[in-house]
Amino acid sequence: MNRPDHEHRFTDNVQDQLQQVQHLLEKHALAGSETHPQEPTGDGRHVLPDKMVHQRHLTELRNKLSEIHPADIAYILEALPIEQRLTVWNLVKADRDGEILIEVSDAVRESLIAIMSRDELREAAEQLDTDEIADLAPDLPQNVMRDVFKSLSIDEREQLRAAMSYSEGSVGALMDFNMVHVREDVTLEVVSRYLRRLGELPNQTDQVFVVDHDDFFKGVLPINLIVVNEPETVVGNLMLTDTIRLNPDKKAEQAAQSFERYDLVSAPVVDEDGKLVGRVTVNVVLDFIRAESETDLLNQAGLREEEDIFASVWKSAQNRWTWLALNLCTAFFASRVIGGFENTIEKFVALATLMPIVAGIAGNSANQTTTIIIRSLALGQVSQSNARRLMIKELAISGLNGLVWGGIAGLFAYFLYHSIPLGLVMTGAMMLNLVLGALVGIGIPLMMQRLGRDPAIGASVMLTAITDSGGFFIFLGLATIFLI
Repeated sequence: MNRPDHEHRFTDNVQDQLQQVQHLLEKHALAGSETHPQEPTGDGRHVLPDKMVHQRHLTELRNKLSEIHPADIAYILEALPIEQRLTVWNLVKADRDGEILIEVSDAVRESLIAIMSRDELREAAEQLDTDEIADLAPDLPQNVMRDVFKSLSIDEREQLRAAMSYSEGSVGALMDFNMVHVREDVTLEVVSRYLRRLGELPNQTDQVFVVDHDDFFKGVLPINLIVVNEPETVVGNLMLTDTIRLNPDKKAEQAAQSFERYDLVSAPVVDEDGKLVGRVTVNVVLDFIRAESETDLLNQAGLREEEDIFASVWKSAQNRWTWLALNLCTAFFASRVIGGFENTIEKFVALATLMPIVAGIAGNSANQTTTIIIRSLALGQVSQSNARRLMIKELAISGLNGLVWGGIAGLFAYFLYHSIPLGLVMTGAMMLNLVLGALVGIGIPLMMQRLGRDPAIGASVMLTAITDSGGFFIFLGLATIFLI
């Protein structure tokens, strides 16, 4: 499947592009809101100057958009309110719709697909490679996918079936089929002629893959070796056999780690039988890493899904309800913990002013611990064999920090209220709550991973709830024992 060729301007500052588009949109909106009386021309006809200005601004905006790279247009669409977004989308050339839909976020893609007709969606999908159609497929109506499937060649249909058969988050979901492979028994001269006939190499091609007559993977042949060696050299004598081979059913995180560790540009994907089925390239891996980082960030904050910042108030509110409801429950629980010590607080009012310090410091420390653990889990550095040692280490760090900073907090409490017992209670509560925060900060991600869930889901929300309630209980409990 061939894409249309475009000459688009690359930029290192997409913010400038966004500001220029916003300026043109403002001019367009201003011209649309102004009204002018009809003015006669020399031949007695009348024109509407406001419509002429309006059309000129639209043309200027359309010409500007034609110069911008699809990835930058995707960024601009995400940064525009719904009305302006739809104006820009309607001005983008139809033969670029597919490229842009692949680049925009899932939430914005839904809003764009919702206003597109069946024919427009089919034409947009037909602009893409089969692996990209597979990425877009979950968002497309079934009738559109049937139309797209019918328009593909037999080979492309098989590729699309294969791409859609792999689960999200697997190596197969990152795989593309646009690759170059050669036989092991041909010479470099034959390979060079074959590459020249292609006219253009697929993006991110730093090596060609070597297979036998049955498409079993044998090795890789870097492009630079084709250039610097004699044309009569046989590929089998020059190819590299000690190379990374990815399995399509393995987790995509493992592929990402391999690309980072070995500085790969591309890597072959080989099935269980040893046949070459596709490749993974660094640009796709980078997109995957970015998407995973954004998902982890959203999950830690308790957001259910990626949110269009200009979505309706109702839809955005629904996205935030789940963890807000949980947070409300935990807040009521914390308030009941405090309520259980009303007599203690009445007798020693200073406790009310010191409670938030104990809870806040422990929450911060627990978030630090959780961030480190989640990162280590993502990199595959935490296993059952070393989890116990890691937990002991984090508990020791929290105990030391609790002793040091709890001691400092205790001194402040003593100087403010001239009570040695209060200072000691402050120190002890701080140290115990930091240890509790470390225990929870390690335990929640490990538990989530064992349950097969994302370790980052709701981490910060749950940590805050536990360290708040725990801090109040520990501090007021110690105060009840030693002060009252």
